[in-house]
Amino acid sequence: MQEVITVPSLHTGQTLDEIIENFSLLDDWDDRYRYVIELGNGLSQLPTHERTDANKVQGCVSQVWLATTIHRSGADGPTLTFRGDSDAHIVRGLVAILFAMLSGKRASDIIAADPTSLFERLGLREHLTPQRSNGLRSMVERVRSDARAALASSQP
Repeated sequence: MQEVITVPSLHTGQTLDEIIENFSLLDDWDDRYRYVIELGNGLSQLPTHERTDANKVQGCVSQVWLATTIHRSGADGPTLTFRGDSDAHIVRGLVAILFAMLSGKRASDIIAADPTSLFERLGLREHLTPQRSNGLRSMVERVRSDARAALASSQP
């Protein structure tokens, strides 16, 4: 994890509310699948120097990298932003949805969030292979782990 004082710009993806609304307009799974891929295409490329073993998410069949930046914000605790990438188009889209939900949030809110219920609400979990579902759980655990570490390091 990288600790910084200044806030870098977040990816230029859609907001979580926009994603949820767009999913509600798509009845066909193929359309939803294409939309997830489109969301992934909206992620900024992760620089090569951040594609390290330390940033690689373990437990994913595809290669997935998540880089975390911690922003110290005083009494409310640290805020985390995420950057990431995958070599699989659908996984990149799942990363984009996860970031729309959690990036830029306080560490305590990230820990309390329930991304799994969001993916169920969007109808994605039932269409993911068991390997992709395991990978999704690994990504969620990774961002939560980073949030827990940021909280622990901010305690006096």
